[in-house]
Amino acid sequence: MYVCLCKGITDKHIRDAVDSGAGSFREVRRQLELASQCGKCGSLARDVYDSYLNSYDENLCYAAA
Repeated sequence: MYVCLCKGITDKHIRDAVDSGAGSFREVRRQLELASQCGKCGSLARDVYDSYLNSYDENLCYAAA
């Protein structure tokens, strides 16, 4: 689904940014230039970001030393 019509950013772009290492919503915004024009997509983009982070299974996450 399109989240930002100004920049043509979809929910998949947001998920891909997280998977590529964006550690915060601010980093996702910076990488994708979200909400940099009209700004109307900011709250929807945040909802997509939050719901994607909440969908992770903690049992599959681990740290390597």
